[in-house]
Amino acid sequence: MIHTFSKNGINLAIDVNSGAVHMVDELVYKILTGSVTSKHLQLQDHERQQLETEYGKSAVIDALAEIGQLISANLLFSEAHPLDEEVAHRPGIVKAICLHVAHDCNLSCAYCFASEGTFQGERSMMNLSTGKAAIDFLIRHSAKRTHLEVDFFGGEPLLNMPLVKEVVAYARSREQDTGKEFRFTLTTNALALTDENMAWINEHMSNVVLSLDGRPEINDQMRKCRNGEGSYRKILPNIKKMAALRADRPHFVRGTFTRENLDFANDVAHLVDQGFREISVEPVVAPPESPLSLRDEDCNLIEKEYDRLAELYLQCANAGQPFRFFHFIIDLKQGPCMKKRASGCGAGTEYVAITPEGDLYPCHQFVGNPDFCIGHVSTGLTAAETVAQFENATIYDKSECRECWAKYYCSGGCHANAWHSNGSLIKPYAIGCRLEKSRIETALMLVAKESEEIDYDQSP
Repeated sequence: MIHTFSKNGINLAIDVNSGAVHMVDELVYKILTGSVTSKHLQLQDHERQQLETEYGKSAVIDALAEIGQLISANLLFSEAHPLDEEVAHRPGIVKAICLHVAHDCNLSCAYCFASEGTFQGERSMMNLSTGKAAIDFLIRHSAKRTHLEVDFFGGEPLLNMPLVKEVVAYARSREQDTGKEFRFTLTTNALALTDENMAWINEHMSNVVLSLDGRPEINDQMRKCRNGEGSYRKILPNIKKMAALRADRPHFVRGTFTRENLDFANDVAHLVDQGFREISVEPVVAPPESPLSLRDEDCNLIEKEYDRLAELYLQCANAGQPFRFFHFIIDLKQGPCMKKRASGCGAGTEYVAITPEGDLYPCHQFVGNPDFCIGHVSTGLTAAETVAQFENATIYDKSECRECWAKYYCSGGCHANAWHSNGSLIKPYAIGCRLEKSRIETALMLVAKESEEIDYDQSP
């Protein structure tokens, strides 16, 4: 299986199974987008005659020879490895937890799926006993894996900052006797960031996610304080200071776009103007009935907006002020193992969310739905049937994914989005699929331009 596309003057061909990406000339591109559908390279007579008339017989012969060499090297029309599907379904081990240290929040965001951090329940804070039990659970269920991930989440985790510090200290105290190494991430709305908190976070967190939606009017429309005031002026100085402390260490300034700002490239531009260089602005997660949720009729506009964002990306790079955009970061080396490429984040199998009370859920977006409670830190994963649903929600279990060229990039998409849009883990979220393909093509085009050191000037 191959996928061909042309974007911004770049012709690309992706060999789906090998992961090889080829930047090709116009002639090779026309051959691959013509009647050739397999490694046998059988052009129809009229097609070959037309190409020879346009490019010359020797050029066509050379192009076919070049394609043939790539086929021989298993870099075009390659076959999937016969063990791939088996590997994808092997039982996983828990590698990461999303630790909900606070089911409470000091903001009231319009699109919040967590109902101001309560996840449709009562406001609550995790205690130290549960925090330690969560670390012990992760150690106990991680088998021989050395590197483990803990994401401090909420609600707003800074509302329970003393516990965050104690949990980190406890996890570090367990490293030597267990042979484990912990990597910590903290996601915050930045409202409660103090100089003391920032210094500690910078020292102990491997990654920091800072929430800001972009332009002041957009941010304040969506991300309000509990008293109804916009949060932009209060959080921007904190986020700037935290990002400056991180410098080249991992962090992202993360926003959300909804139907209210489908011109989100302008929000990215605003974040760039504020000096941020690690940026993520992502589609809203909202019920279909929400006025903020994305709809089919929005997709054309959103795809054009990603093109505008790519132009901004190239312009900034050309000006010597590059930034990274999360959805344009792409792995061309097929780095992750087949299991990860087939099942993505590993929600419900390799990754779980833990509530302040110690209940286990497949991920933060399922928290609060009792049908998806899969255990407790004290007893482990006990809902075997529910866990099995996630184990069997790989790209090989989804009919739409099996024949999709993007399957090894998106790994079948978000389980929560699939469930909330379709009531099924194995029927992908259609809008998410379409936008993911658009982002992948754009990201590959950008990589191609950078790898060829093409002048970034976008003027005619």
